[in-house]
Amino acid sequence: MRFDLVDLRLFLLVAERGSITSGAALAGLALASASARIKGMEESLGAPLLERRRRGVAPTAAGQALLHHARAVQNQIEAMAGDLGAYASGLRARVRLMANTAATGEILRDALPAFLAAHPGIDVELDERPSHEIAEAVASGAADLGIAATWAGLAHLEQRPFFIDRLVVIAARDRPGALCLEGHATGLADILGEAFVGLGAGHPLQEHIARQAARLGGHLHFRIRVPGLDNVCRLVSQGAGIAIVPESAARRAARTLRRLRLTDEWATRQLSLCARSFEALTPQAKLLADALA
Repeated sequence: MRFDLVDLRLFLLVAERGSITSGAALAGLALASASARIKGMEESLGAPLLERRRRGVAPTAAGQALLHHARAVQNQIEAMAGDLGAYASGLRARVRLMANTAATGEILRDALPAFLAAHPGIDVELDERPSHEIAEAVASGAADLGIAATWAGLAHLEQRPFFIDRLVVIAARDRPGALCLEGHATGLADILGEAFVGLGAGHPLQEHIARQAARLGGHLHFRIRVPGLDNVCRLVSQGAGIAIVPESAARRAARTLRRLRLTDEWATRQLSLCARSFEALTPQAKLLADALA
């Protein structure tokens, strides 16, 4: 059996994304070429590596074994690139970072752009996920670093404090009623009857809020769902409804919005930068961890 590095990286991306199409795009391959490579790997092995499902693919038992080794090989290549330093000018390193919605907004403002500009030989694969999925991914090696809420079960991982994430309710400045009172507080139960502007279906933050509403025996009525927090804030400011967003996002649109503190305990979260072991990270991942911390 002969798998080259392109095969292993392709399989790693496909397995992590749950999609041959997405994996091929990230690997820089045409879909037909990627499919042929995976088929060739399966024929060489004599066993299926992926289970085809209605919505994407998932590794079989053989695929899980290959995934473990593919990650080990990828980590070794990245470590080699770091160790060789100036002699490895032809090699590029990739750091896999997962972050929840609030953390993504924070790191994209300053830390990550500055890091990429300062380290042109390091690529960062940023994936936005719910905190519990981030914890699982870091623990399994699917991600080098994660930024997640501490409630998500990070005790088995090494952690560094990142920042306090507070969710707030936002409404248009000229909206009548109690929600127009800047600086006041409210609980989720008190606003379940309102019309909301939300993020797209399946978005980690929106699903988290929807779960909290379900625990109260209610649900959120969305007038519209849009991609991105900036779009949510823009529609709210124009009177389309109210929304629940990270305080940092609301602060950026403070001129056109009023914000109310959300009193529910789950609305204030300590976010931590986490890794299986900061000392065992590749040199490139260590650089990113230091930049984020």
